[in-house]
Amino acid sequence: VELVESGGGPVQSGGSLTLSCVASGYKGVGYSMAWFRQGPGNEREGVAGVNNYGATNYADSVKGRFTISLDNDLKTVYLHMNISRPEDTAMYYCGAGLGRVMWGPALLRESTYNYWGQGTQVTVSS
Repeated sequence: VELVESGGGPVQSGGSLTLSCVASGYKGVGYSMAWFRQGPGNEREGVAGVNNYGATNYADSVKGRFTISLDNDLKTVYLHMNISRPEDTAMYYCGAGLGRVMWGPALLRESTYNYWGQGTQVTVSS
């Protein structure tokens, strides 16, 4: 199984960006996927997670600004971001917990995810 991310790049504050991540090769049914990010000098943090039933969870810092969605047929997770803070500048990583159907806070825990993408950089300018 391979996670392939796309959609990062430069974005102005006030703009929007959508990240995509496909879990290539996974044929199972139950799973969770999420986006994490790591900004300069910061630890990696969970941003948003979703399971195959569509249940979601968000970090407080992005609630109301970011939206995670999942296409079960394509095994693809999306993160639509309305960018408004400098701290949104980070490397964004896609995680997949294949065979792991999680809910609530567990969707934002690194230990939930057994596959990771290489990351895609988002850089916010004012």
